[in-house]
Amino acid sequence: MTDQRTGSRAHPLIVAAVILLVGALTVSSVAVSGEAAPQTAALKQLTVVRDSGVSGAVLASRTLFDSAPTVVALGAGASAADVGRARNLAAENHVPMFEVGDDVTAVKDELARLRTTGVLAVGDVPDLGVPVSDDDPAPAVASGAAGQDALVLVAGGPDALATAESSGASVVGLPVGDPRATGEAVAALKENPERPVLAIGAFGDEKTVATQIDAARTVTELPGGGQLLFPGRRIVALYGAPGTADLGPLGAQDIDASIRRVKRAARLYDSISAVPVVPAFEIIATVASAAPGDGGNYTNMTDPAALRPWIDAAEKAGVYVTLDLQPGRMDFLRQAKKYRDLLRRPHVGLALDPEWRLKPDQQHLTQIGSVDPAEVNRTADWLAALVRRENLPQKAFVLHQFDAAMLGDRKLLDTSLPELATVIHADGHGTPPVKMQTWRRIVTGLPPNVWLGWKNFYTEDSPTFSPRRTLRVNPEPWFISYQ
Repeated sequence: MTDQRTGSRAHPLIVAAVILLVGALTVSSVAVSGEAAPQTAALKQLTVVRDSGVSGAVLASRTLFDSAPTVVALGAGASAADVGRARNLAAENHVPMFEVGDDVTAVKDELARLRTTGVLAVGDVPDLGVPVSDDDPAPAVASGAAGQDALVLVAGGPDALATAESSGASVVGLPVGDPRATGEAVAALKENPERPVLAIGAFGDEKTVATQIDAARTVTELPGGGQLLFPGRRIVALYGAPGTADLGPLGAQDIDASIRRVKRAARLYDSISAVPVVPAFEIIATVASAAPGDGGNYTNMTDPAALRPWIDAAEKAGVYVTLDLQPGRMDFLRQAKKYRDLLRRPHVGLALDPEWRLKPDQQHLTQIGSVDPAEVNRTADWLAALVRRENLPQKAFVLHQFDAAMLGDRKLLDTSLPELATVIHADGHGTPPVKMQTWRRIVTGLPPNVWLGWKNFYTEDSPTFSPRRTLRVNPEPWFISYQ
């Protein structure tokens, strides 16, 4: 997965889809190369067509078309308007579409296989060895795979999706190579469990995809649909503690009013976000204390029973929740375990706030707290095990940071756990230059496989960033909270 993530794992180069038997599924796939289109008459339950060196559009064309005298070609880095125009051309004429960037050779090879004689060019398209055509396109010939009664899952750019749709197949596009990524894919997989599935693009191997399909059909979905947090949605959250406005806007009103307020905040992003926006609560479950309190830990732990009405109401309203921990001198894992029953809920994630994690001789507001990466990893391991044991969808695991030392050596953080969507959340406040200085510090040297979060302050920012300005931050944030 590349998208907006800060790291990714490259799939091994697999030019042939492999025939495997996975549990009760009959998995069938055939050779995919630049020389011959795949023959998928033997398609039974699951076929995965992937090649880490080839674009999703070329893979879709190889799999779903036998020939295409005319294709649509789009220049790399095209505007949204040009992408839309190219997609319309492909749909109207039922032909493949290719966005041509560094993969010129692969596209040329595919045009040779398709016996293409003319290109409908949109934008600045490099020479493909085929003349640009103004003639009415000759009809393309879809392959046998397109005619099968299969659900086609496509992970790739808009050209891959347009190519698959133009073949006449029943297609669902995915932002990443995982069938759990969107509610549309999950619904399609649940609708007919016996229907064959053809997965094209940056998916895992057949065993991995079969496991993911099984989860898609059995695991509870997240607010907004699907079972993976990102990049299929963006989260906009109110931060605070119930019953007190001093710690953030979430506590400035009752539960129902908080739900209405966060939904209004999320709607402000609807028209400018490329993905659906899901409202959320970030509830401070344990509050840093100026006094030692019982046990001398400088933290007040809210009774989980007091938070349950908020969790219940959020679930009914389609609002995601993260429980934020300010542990003082306690260990993050020890505190997280106190909220085990709440974290067993599918729509509840966890946030760690190292600013309020004290060493034995420290007090709040005297020093900025910090946490050892090993403690973060222990907490992540426990939370991931809970997800596996309870058969839950992926959970948000939010790590707040505004100072370089708060998370220690971030290279030691284990961000590889697939059960968790790990978010590094930048909490800087002040004027725009100060906030951006904090942001640049946080995004420099990030560990792999993390998503980014951003906090807007209503009273401590001068001025508070608008939604549009927030999404212009680079790299763009996926978890946006308001305090």
